[in-house]
Amino acid sequence: MADNNYDAIVVGSGISGGWAAKELTEKGLKVLMLERGRDIEHIKDYVNANKEPWDYPHRGRPTQQMKLDYPVLKRDYPLNEQTLGMWANEKDNPYTEEKGKPFAWFRGYHVGGRSLLWGRQSYRWNKWDFEANGKEGIAVDWPIRYNDLAPWYSHVEKYIGVQGSKHGLDVLPDGEFMPAMDLNCVEKDVAARLQTYYKGLRHLFIGRSANITQPLPNRVGCQYRDKCWLGCSFGGYFSTQSSTLPAAKATGNLTLRPFSIVSKILYDKDKKKASGVEIIDATDNKTYTYNAKIIFVCASAFNSTWLLMNSATDIWPGGLGSSSGELGHNAMDHHFRCGASGNVEGFDDKYYFGRRPTGFYVPRFRNIYDDKRDYLRGFGYQGGANRQGWGREIAEMSIGGNLKDALSEPGPWTIGMLGFGEMLPDHSNTISLNKDLKDKWGLPTLHMNIEIKDNEKKMRKDMMQDAKEMLEAAGIKDVRDWDSGYEPGMGIHEMGTARMGREAKTSVLNGNNQVWDAPNVFVTDGACMTSASCVNPSLTYMALTARAASFAVSELKKGNL
Repeated sequence: MADNNYDAIVVGSGISGGWAAKELTEKGLKVLMLERGRDIEHIKDYVNANKEPWDYPHRGRPTQQMKLDYPVLKRDYPLNEQTLGMWANEKDNPYTEEKGKPFAWFRGYHVGGRSLLWGRQSYRWNKWDFEANGKEGIAVDWPIRYNDLAPWYSHVEKYIGVQGSKHGLDVLPDGEFMPAMDLNCVEKDVAARLQTYYKGLRHLFIGRSANITQPLPNRVGCQYRDKCWLGCSFGGYFSTQSSTLPAAKATGNLTLRPFSIVSKILYDKDKKKASGVEIIDATDNKTYTYNAKIIFVCASAFNSTWLLMNSATDIWPGGLGSSSGELGHNAMDHHFRCGASGNVEGFDDKYYFGRRPTGFYVPRFRNIYDDKRDYLRGFGYQGGANRQGWGREIAEMSIGGNLKDALSEPGPWTIGMLGFGEMLPDHSNTISLNKDLKDKWGLPTLHMNIEIKDNEKKMRKDMMQDAKEMLEAAGIKDVRDWDSGYEPGMGIHEMGTARMGREAKTSVLNGNNQVWDAPNVFVTDGACMTSASCVNPSLTYMALTARAASFAVSELKKGNL
């Protein structure tokens, strides 16, 4: 549209931003999508998608120079030759950490964001997840319930393609699934033994993932290459590039502008709503302004909150949405990197086909029904059994040292389980603007003051002990439990800091993801989360975004925005 005017602006192009663009353009709105990083075109720009480990000079391992250039990424698996260039430049985009409270912030600044890098695990929240805060007096109550989001979960699942099996569990609701991938022979044996030992109270089944097992328009079924992190030329998994961006472009209503760092949301104090955004072009450092009737902030949790904090500071010193005193507070992640593993006997004559891109999943069983622990909430497990090192089945562990190459002589079977635990929202876990440290473009950076509390520390003991107990009950040998050390951020599931709530005085957003102080601004990524559950959050972001987009267009047509 002429004169830099649009119906809607979407800030960010990752999982949430892609969904916002798709839904808004398909409903007839002219949309400008702003991405701070470079464009990555589907297929053409997946430069490593067809490489094998031996095609890399250092067989995929990080070099000493890479460790110097990426001091944060080197703390865990993301730093490697295979995905180099897919993570934010840490020198250009610094941040600070509170002394004694490390926070590992793994970011992807490019079109598609971390939708190109995610682990693809796709689970619905359960009814208790939305009720727990209110019942336990933790933080604030969610303004929505499972039934509010259930149809949107279905809407999203049908479109992105989620493979999985149905089990009728309250703790992990079934969804709209494509045919499930198979457990291998060892996993099937372990699943059956656990079912018997725990009398049907614990379950092990294939991890539900956004890898398609049937074709979708312009997408081929998963090829069992397990190279999802490198970009999939087949569209075998859901990403912005393979799914939502082509749909938005097909409407003719989308304008995509990469290299566009949104520095502030422009606020009209007379109309009490936003009028547009101001950006810095990352290539020429010039400032540009774009106007819109509605704005969807989907820059990833902490960047979205950064944008709010850097906006309308002439009216609210703490930024747009800060009137409640909760903006920047209640940061969360999923704590993990502990569990158990062991050796499997009796299957040395068995193998498996292909490189399955998901492992098994064990749903939460603590603090539900009659089970009561000395901590709140619970955890689930991801894991796998194979003959190459069980860690390769878990996206959060499978890049780097484990080079994913099939061995010509398979070793003995091993199996492992990795716990993912819920982190409670806590007002003292904060992010804030650091105006003393500027980024490459002269903008203030973020300061992290985040740590796990006693509740999570107590939970971690069970995450190890329960895994060990289950594996031993299933006949696994030489079982050992372990904790390889966790710091917030490593789960790459950062959430909170602009939470939803029922009252403007205690939350940043209302039940439709609108900023209380500017109702035409919607925040639908991880920033909006009021609590964290223990399951991977991306499917919930997508459902919330689709729901908010539908509401926004309806309100726009009524003249309410």
